[in-house]
Amino acid sequence: MSYTTLSLTLIFVLIPLVLSKSLKLDLEKDTIIATVRSIIQLLIVGYILKFVFETESIIYILLMITLMIVAATLNARKKGKAIKGITWKIALTLIVVEVVTQGILIGLHIIPATAQYIIPISGMLIGNSMVLSILFLNRFTAEVESSRDQIELVLSLGGTPKQAIHTQLTNAIKASMIPTIESQKTIGLVQLPGMMSGQIIGGADPVQAVQFQILIIFGLLTTAALSSIIVGFLSYPTLFNERMQIIKNV
Repeated sequence: MSYTTLSLTLIFVLIPLVLSKSLKLDLEKDTIIATVRSIIQLLIVGYILKFVFETESIIYILLMITLMIVAATLNARKKGKAIKGITWKIALTLIVVEVVTQGILIGLHIIPATAQYIIPISGMLIGNSMVLSILFLNRFTAEVESSRDQIELVLSLGGTPKQAIHTQLTNAIKASMIPTIESQKTIGLVQLPGMMSGQIIGGADPVQAVQFQILIIFGLLTTAALSSIIVGFLSYPTLFNERMQIIKNV
């Protein structure tokens, strides 16, 4: 695809701009900023990846993964500002997700230990973990706020913080995992995932493309479980003070 041909796809940006202007949604500025940033970021990443793939240096691979984790952490932490130490909690979660998933994939020789496989797969799994962390934090903080009286009642009756917040914690974990589980129920029927579609467009055998996509969706299931559970169990203790009372600014 040439840059001239690619420029024609800006029509897909023009449509929401016109609709936003017509309906007075006031989303024109954000849409333009998002468009410009995505173009610049993707072009830069494209050239960086080309360099990394050619060098095959473990140092550059680790730097790319570190960059992904840092960017994902900074984005996700915005939704958990009320939770003390949320930045390192999210960062640790993303690191665990990366180590576990890549440890299985490379350790069992499911994929080669090359930049061409490690970086794209890491990007998909870390990105998914970031989204799930955001979903969890949104739901968890809302659950705690709406159930504050119930939590305080359990604490007043001698319950521990873990007992008092158990329902809210498990509800938030379930809610953040449901989108991943539900999307996989219709995968291949309602939607053709990006990785699979990209490989097919690039000329790969559809069966091989499906095999790689299955690898990814199984990895996403582990990512969904690890992300919400680790963030949840690292976060809930900081919602209580040393007297086992729930703090006010949650």
